[in-house]
Amino acid sequence: MVTLGDPGRLTGGYRYHRRMAELAPARGATVDFVSFPDLPFPLSMLAGPAVRRRAKADVVVLDSIAAAFLGPWLPRRPRTPTVGSLHQPPGGIDHGPVRRGLQVPLDRWAYRRACLLLVASQALGDELVAQGYPRERVRVVPPGRDLPVSSGRSAVDLRRGRQAGLLCVANWVERKGILDLLEAVAGLPERLATLHLVGDDQADPRYSARVRARLSRPDLTGRVVVHGPVPAEQVAVLYREADVFVLPSLREPYGTVWGEAMAAGLPVVGWSAGNLPHLAEDGREGLLASPGDVAGLRHALGRLSEDDDLRRRLAAAAARRAAARPTWAQSADLFFAALREAALVDHATGPA
Repeated sequence: MVTLGDPGRLTGGYRYHRRMAELAPARGATVDFVSFPDLPFPLSMLAGPAVRRRAKADVVVLDSIAAAFLGPWLPRRPRTPTVGSLHQPPGGIDHGPVRRGLQVPLDRWAYRRACLLLVASQALGDELVAQGYPRERVRVVPPGRDLPVSSGRSAVDLRRGRQAGLLCVANWVERKGILDLLEAVAGLPERLATLHLVGDDQADPRYSARVRARLSRPDLTGRVVVHGPVPAEQVAVLYREADVFVLPSLREPYGTVWGEAMAAGLPVVGWSAGNLPHLAEDGREGLLASPGDVAGLRHALGRLSEDDDLRRRLAAAAARRAAARPTWAQSADLFFAALREAALVDHATGPA
């Protein structure tokens, strides 16, 4: 598995690949991580030859976060079958226009050399097909819905004396919409809800400074709890104890945390953008507002905080819909079946 930096990072994509590695032995496989150094773009690319030499395996799985760095070093037909594991479209989703413009052709160069492209959602798969990638080379292997065991940790009071405890699990980067969420919460009656923010609060230092400046204003005093990054087992406890899950992200190729929240029986709130409309229907499993509509987001949070019956109805529907999605074990079955297919096809045809 070729990736970038520390495979233990707390993001959905990195967690996906760690779960595949954990579940590999039960499927007769092993996953070893080979990482590019996490340097300013595009300096990581200079390590390409060394990474390629270290990536000795039956199949090389190329994480989309590292595709641009390995792609230029791949031959037209790699001797070792290469499979892309995509959690973002070509060019990424957290970069400015200059980097995105440079990265798109590099990502595409890598994906043209892959025999299969495994994508985290149907929405991302459709986006790739629309860009000209053959549909038969694109396979959807979504994240699992089941949550980590909470290790017997005691219950926590997320309401803090208010009517509802709101949970947001997201690293502090602009597309996650943390500032919009804070504006929405600030406009709620003070008695209604306490918001809990879980995730890497230093993922983007500039954006983090803006979030902290907003948190320091009097209208949010005592109404928001910042947890920072916490282990997955503790996140499972927070899912269990929350009343509502909210993430107003503008673009999520899948949105693992939405799926986890629904599996935990939480109604979800966010923008009608990214993959959320594919996971939850407005008014059935959650409440969705138009992207950027802070007043609409505030209204959704207010309704779910005040109306216990609505909250219970949407929560039950969310749990039912989540139960129809694959577990991590089932996703691993799909993942390793695709890798074996890639190895067999490559061995049958031989190098070009």
